[in-house]
Amino acid sequence: MVTAIVHINAEVDRIPEIAQTIAEIDGVSEVYSITGEYDLMAMVRVAAYEQIAEVIPGRLNKVPGVLNTSTHIAFRTYSKHDLDAAFSIGLTESD
Repeated sequence: MVTAIVHINAEVDRIPEIAQTIAEIDGVSEVYSITGEYDLMAMVRVAAYEQIAEVIPGRLNKVPGVLNTSTHIAFRTYSKHDLDAAFSIGLTESD
């Protein structure tokens, strides 16, 4: 799994519409409205590195209202959620 974090500058008056359009792109798992230098952040998760080019410059950058993007590729993922799944032995809270 390859994860990319994409910072997006968008037309300010269309942020909700642009975010929804981006969220509907295959490979985009989440889109966040953020503060700071960028307007949106998208998490792109694909099976192979080559698919990044299909998703980001191929589709995301072509969404009307996207002004520019900055893409960061993650080397490794650290998450409490991943750790919970790794250490789970199938017991439920009621067991």
